[in-house]
Amino acid sequence: MKRIAIFPGSFDPFTNGHYDVALRGTKLFDEVVVAIGNNSSKQRYIPVDRMVEVIAELFQDTPQVRVQSFKGLTAEFAKEVGANFLLRGLRNTTDFEYENTIAQANRHVNKGLETVFLITSPPLAAINSSIIREIHRFGGDVSEFIPFPISKIEDSALR
Repeated sequence: MKRIAIFPGSFDPFTNGHYDVALRGTKLFDEVVVAIGNNSSKQRYIPVDRMVEVIAELFQDTPQVRVQSFKGLTAEFAKEVGANFLLRGLRNTTDFEYENTIAQANRHVNKGLETVFLITSPPLAAINSSIIREIHRFGGDVSEFIPFPISKIEDSALR
C-alpha cells in the first residue's frame, strides 16, 4: 500500500521551514501532497493559485511531492487523495498544543488518518508566515526566510 501524506497549510507564504518539513517527509512517505487550504473568508497575502505554482516549481525535481489547493475539511481532503497520514511541523510546545487538538478532531472526522509530527530544524524554528508577511509588507528583506526568489511572489503580494 502506498504511503501518502498530506502536508496542509495556508502557506501564505511557503517558508524555508515548510520546505524542510516537506522534503523530510519524502523520506517517510511515498508521496507528500502539499495541500494549500483555500479559505474564502480569509484575505490572503499571496493568491492560492500563485502559491501553488511557486511551490510546484520548487519541487519540480522531487517527483514524490505534488501541490494542490483544496477547500473544506483537511480530513475530508485526505480521503479524496487517498492519504492516510497528515504531516505537520512543530516549532515549539505551543504548536504542539494547537496541533494535538487539530489531530484529535481530524481523527474524529477521518478514523484512518494518522498525524505525524516532525520537529522543525532548529535554525528554522523562529520564523513563521505571519512574521514574513509583516516584514515584507513594510519593505523588509525576507529572502532568507523563503525557498524561492521574492520576485516569484512580489507582483502578486498585496501591499
